[in-house]
Amino acid sequence: MNHLTKTILLLLIFTGSSLYAVAQVTGTGRIPAHTIKTLEGRDFQTTAFDNDGKPYVVSFWATWCRPCLKELNAIAEIYDEWQDMGFKVIAVSTDDARTRANILPMVNGRGWEYEFYHDENGEFRRAMGVNMVPHTFILNGKGEIIAQHTSFSDGMEWEMYDKLMELLKEE
Repeated sequence: MNHLTKTILLLLIFTGSSLYAVAQVTGTGRIPAHTIKTLEGRDFQTTAFDNDGKPYVVSFWATWCRPCLKELNAIAEIYDEWQDMGFKVIAVSTDDARTRANILPMVNGRGWEYEFYHDENGEFRRAMGVNMVPHTFILNGKGEIIAQHTSFSDGMEWEMYDKLMELLKEE
């Protein structure tokens, strides 16, 4: 562990902040190349994720995960504000063969306006180091992973919004 990482960890411990962690997904801090599926069953390359140069969120979730649903519902309540600033959410389901059929009815029933994909074989999830859901990544407008968190508690949707605003101002 290098000096900077130790310093950041100490700051997180002493400030009580647990929302954001240093991104250590790939050597470049970018989304790795994998093929996932759209909800219509078409192949999609993860390297094509973008948001026209504005920051965005990639959230790994599952239909059976209560904290995931809480996070996606909380963001949905303020998603108009997110969209007004040009932010978006890309939600990647980690549901397996047993629960895959629940994805589309849940998305349609909840009225979520995010971009949805399904990591059918779990390769993308593993490449991103996702061991539990929800696991959410914040990316800058260049597609670089800036922060990530697992789990969800009330108010984190606003913390993510603030982080996205901070990134927008830096670009």
